Amino acid sequence: MAHVSDLIATDIERYLRQHEKKSLLRFITCGSVDDGKSTLIGRLLYDSKMLFEDQLAAVEADSKKWGTQGGEIDFALLVDGLAAEREQGITIDVAYRFFSTERRKFIVADTPGHEQYTRNMVTGASTADVAVILIDARKGVLTQTRRHSFLVSLIGIRKVLLAVNKMDLVGYAEATFRRIEDEYRGFAKQIGLDHIVAMPLSALAGDNMLQPSERLPWYHGPTLMGYLETVEQDESRQRAGAFRLPVQWVNRPNLDFRGFGGTIAGGELRAGDRIKALPSGRESTVARIVTADGDLPHAIAGQSVTLTLADEIDISRGDLIVAADAPAEVADQFEATLVWMADEAMLPGRPYLLKIGPRTVNATITEPKYKLNVNTLEHLAAKKLDLNEIGVVNVSLDRPIAFDPYQVNRETGGFILIDRLNNHTVGAGMLHFALRRSHNIQVQQVDVHKAARAAAKHQKPAVLWLTGLSGAGKSTIANLVEKRLHAMGRHTYLLDGDNVRHGLSRDLGFTEADRVENVRRIAEVAKLMVDAGLVVITAFISPFRAERRMARGLVEAGEFLEVHVDTPLEVAEARDVKGLYKKARRGELLNFTGIDSPYEPPEQPELRLQTVGFTPEQCADRVIERMRELGLLD
Repeated sequence: MAHVSDLIATDIERYLRQHEKKSLLRFITCGSVDDGKSTLIGRLLYDSKMLFEDQLAAVEADSKKWGTQGGEIDFALLVDGLAAEREQGITIDVAYRFFSTERRKFIVADTPGHEQYTRNMVTGASTADVAVILIDARKGVLTQTRRHSFLVSLIGIRKVLLAVNKMDLVGYAEATFRRIEDEYRGFAKQIGLDHIVAMPLSALAGDNMLQPSERLPWYHGPTLMGYLETVEQDESRQRAGAFRLPVQWVNRPNLDFRGFGGTIAGGELRAGDRIKALPSGRESTVARIVTADGDLPHAIAGQSVTLTLADEIDISRGDLIVAADAPAEVADQFEATLVWMADEAMLPGRPYLLKIGPRTVNATITEPKYKLNVNTLEHLAAKKLDLNEIGVVNVSLDRPIAFDPYQVNRETGGFILIDRLNNHTVGAGMLHFALRRSHNIQVQQVDVHKAARAAAKHQKPAVLWLTGLSGAGKSTIANLVEKRLHAMGRHTYLLDGDNVRHGLSRDLGFTEADRVENVRRIAEVAKLMVDAGLVVITAFISPFRAERRMARGLVEAGEFLEVHVDTPLEVAEARDVKGLYKKARRGELLNFTGIDSPYEPPEQPELRLQTVGFTPEQCADRVIERMRELGLLD
């Protein structure tokens, strides 16, 4: 009896070892609405025997309640987990499912078909090796088919299975399949998709899913499962590339060990290899390749390792360790393709956070060079990017980063943009190349610096940033503050909104994008004036928190004093010295702050001036008093 138990245990152990070594394929399903993506995945899970009894019971009950198959099992319900999806019969979010066969393990992402959820499709595709693009045989190639195919190409997926589904509804007609295949291949060639396998099938009826269908005798290619089990993965290309390790963790458990951990994003490495840390450029030699299971003599892309080096060099989280003889580029300005994923439009000049691997930096985006019409592949002029739009832009960072072009390495060339205020992901991008000026233009070191200029003036430089509605009293208060500072012998300069519009910003209008650019210019000028040792006073509506935060970030801590001239809208409108509110109410002045354009009041300003009940002179005195409290005046 014990002998039988030993044999069973040995068989189990052998089975587990076999499954540990199986390769993992990540793939996505995408296409237009109702092409059958969820049904296809549900059928794969069902036929692969990857469902527990309680799951089967649940889906049988749900099929009677929500199903579309007249009481029969609705395989789509195995994937469409959200109640909203079941009620509408569509996929909203990306649904991930795991299953396994004797030959390979799989993670599949079922991505949304509706246009408004295209951003979720980008998320699902970002880690996939293969895309299964479904087409309803009755409808042929649709707009969303082209959109998803373009995104697949953009994101770097090279292998596509074109699944022409619902062949049972067109009588398994070969002519229908060939027409769709020819049309799709013609489009795919334009966007650089070359590795395409076209397959007729019926996910609901099971035709060509696991076994060749007798109802499709004219088709001699692989089945869906046969393709997924045998398609070559892109790992070989990743491993053949140059060595890349984004540092996710500096491991210092004790004084005798200092290692740099992360997942290898490209190439391979051996103990003794020469490496370079970027962006610093310092070099060393690999002493050990440490893992949880012991040291390795050799590591390849995809493995999580900790490196120890022969030399004590400064490396931090977010740095990139590369092969010394094949380094990545280092730059702070790039051209990139950007997929916009937020309801609020991308505005040129607005500050965002850019995350590339484990590193996060401040970034601004220029006006798009063009946006793409994914149906016609036309390049269209654009001032901004709206939800789901794709454009080519220039990206400017506040510090250099190490990178590879996205087409070379998806891990070191892909990034996301994050809203600085709410931490929501608003965009995903792919770096093309560093802009030439990023390499040619360097910061010129000077001998007379800010501290010397300020000392010569016997003052502390600062920015007094007055913000508030039109008519709040900003200019009046700013003028009085400057007069008081001038009488005290301080060196100042006043930047007033109207005056700047006559010169520096005479080319700008009053759209949100133009307002953002106007504040960006003022912030940069104010930074230069602070560097000159001046106390600079600005009086601008500056309606958006993001831009005011950007202006604060350009100067050192303690040099920025945000003053909210807090006047109620009805009071500011009653003053209406320039008659602007009347024009805005009549519709003659569009994008007017407080009327048809928002004002975002400061949340934690250094000073809030309640102007109702106080004279401008009293408000100016309060500004001077606050400057003293903050140590800006002796």
